[in-house]
Amino acid sequence: MKILITGGTGLIGRALCRELLARDCEITVLSRRPAAVAQRCGATVNALASLDDWRPRDPGRHFDAVINLAGAPIADRRWSARRKQILWDSRVTLTEKLAEKIAAAEAPPRVLLSGSAVGFYGDCGDRELDESAPAGGDFGARMCDAWESAARATESVAGATVRVCRLRTGIVLSRDGGMLARMLPAFRLGLGAQLGDGRQWLSWIHIDDHIGMLCALLFDDAARGAFNLCAPTPARNADFTAQLASALRRPAALRAPAFAINAALGEAACLLLGGQRVTPSRMLAAGYQFRHPTLADALTVLL
Repeated sequence: MKILITGGTGLIGRALCRELLARDCEITVLSRRPAAVAQRCGATVNALASLDDWRPRDPGRHFDAVINLAGAPIADRRWSARRKQILWDSRVTLTEKLAEKIAAAEAPPRVLLSGSAVGFYGDCGDRELDESAPAGGDFGARMCDAWESAARATESVAGATVRVCRLRTGIVLSRDGGMLARMLPAFRLGLGAQLGDGRQWLSWIHIDDHIGMLCALLFDDAARGAFNLCAPTPARNADFTAQLASALRRPAALRAPAFAINAALGEAACLLLGGQRVTPSRMLAAGYQFRHPTLADALTVLL
């Protein structure tokens, strides 16, 4: 299978490349730093510097599948107007351009797996959320909704039917990067802290299960629509903090007050002080077997 991956040099993309190479897939990664693709993703992985370099009517540029994982980091700084535009362009605008390329292809890919996030639902308190729940109203939710709409535009192009799966991903836990890697230095020093009142829900997923679900959707011809890619056991922030500290055998008695987080991050503080209690209903219905269904198991394996 010939596969184009956007965002392939990121945390999820690198792990996915390793898995797909083991399955004898031919991979091309879209990257602004094409010279780094082979080193980060695998020696046999091809690089594409720009979507403008993809000529869909060139037989040598035919892809059986496209996996769209691109997106600038969303939680590392305040959401200024400029930052919001960067976040929007790296997700929505890129997906719109990708849809245009797919529509122009003489032989469109059979499947598009396109990124989204559990932030699609906004901050919903204690309400349990499956894939039928509507989009929220904050900036992150509106952006995810537009991101998914751009992907849905490829479902019927050039007289062909493209199978589209929208990937509402939770917080991905990995020792190689992401949120967990950023938290570990402070927690190892005994400086781990609960955020706000600690009651906000965190929908998480072990990197192995995320890759497992991506591959399940990629090769399942019946899979289409929205899928929550998260573990079946979301945790409150206070529980996550306590379990991570326990796994490291360190205390975590500190608390970061909500007013300080709001002062530091402004509108983006909703990512830390709000949350989603998400269930992967459609993946469970499809029979996916989680390797790490509980947070305690996931943290033990990772740490």
